[in-house]
Amino acid sequence: MINAADILNGNILIVDDQPANIELLTKTLRAAGYTSISSTSNPLEVRGLHLEYHYDLILLDLQMPGMNGFQVIEALKEVETGGYLPVLVITAQPAHKLRALQSGARDFVGKPFELAELLARVHNLLEVRLLHRETQSLYQRVLEEQKVSERLLLNVLPASIVARLESRPEITAEGFKSFIADSFKDVTVLFADIVDFSKFAEGVSVEVLVGVLNDVFSRFDEIADRHGLERIKTSGDAYMVAAGLPVPVADHTQRAARMALDMMAAMRTFNEQSRYELKVRIGIATGAAVAGVVGRRKFSYDLWGEVVNQAGRMESHGVAGKIQISDSTRQRLGAPFTFERRGMIDVQGKGQMLTWFLTGHGGRPVAETQ
Repeated sequence: MINAADILNGNILIVDDQPANIELLTKTLRAAGYTSISSTSNPLEVRGLHLEYHYDLILLDLQMPGMNGFQVIEALKEVETGGYLPVLVITAQPAHKLRALQSGARDFVGKPFELAELLARVHNLLEVRLLHRETQSLYQRVLEEQKVSERLLLNVLPASIVARLESRPEITAEGFKSFIADSFKDVTVLFADIVDFSKFAEGVSVEVLVGVLNDVFSRFDEIADRHGLERIKTSGDAYMVAAGLPVPVADHTQRAARMALDMMAAMRTFNEQSRYELKVRIGIATGAAVAGVVGRRKFSYDLWGEVVNQAGRMESHGVAGKIQISDSTRQRLGAPFTFERRGMIDVQGKGQMLTWFLTGHGGRPVAETQ
């Protein structure tokens, strides 16, 4: 909100080669209450002065030796990044008034001065200038807040989904009135769980507990980014990612397998650095799924389908420190991955299933995978 005090505190520069004119303008402005007034009789100095002091208004005589007012205006355009030239030209030539406005000046006043008119134009231009600056400041704040919102949204949703949401005209202040849902014929889902984490939590502070989860999941996130998987969600000490969505890729099963091996290596590194002895249990399955955004105001990208249930069973029926995969996933992987046959196990809701442990890649076992 611009008030009278803001206008009277506006930073003013008087540019005129006649000392008498500078004195008259200075006395007139000070008598009206303006407090920040400076002057120069050298037009060559104006560009540098404005670059340093960022004047709110420049009273500029057009007819000066060495460099006329039109040339000063052109020089000011080079340093006025806001695109607004705060120039009030002073001229005795009527033909120069239109040319000055066309060159970029905001207003003009004739010679000899009509003091009441001069003060009115100075007041109006300072008000416009300060409003322009305030608008620019608000605009920059909006842009900064928009960037923060976009970063936060990208932390919750895949980038391609964010782009689709931003293009939807039905997003309003009340939320998202539609929904996004996509079917995928083939994706690979990975579930991971920190074994006996509840027991670990009983013996540490809340700060340590959250710090451990943040450290471990941050390492997992870096691995997911490296291999091109999408983190779907975390729940307590459980971690879920998927490969092959929202942008389909042909090697999604291989990506998930490599991530699982790297997660085991990351846990080993974490334990060496923290001196804890935590173990992770991982399950992987491959199949069809449906993914989409749920929620009107608090968006969440989630995944549904039998493959999700199967991957969850591979994890929950797995073994600490091992990566259990379904037989269909093993067949898709093949060489150079290596496996250990676990055999038939009784899986809740599925009955007997043949499962395998993923043990390495390219001749490197899990324990040596980096």
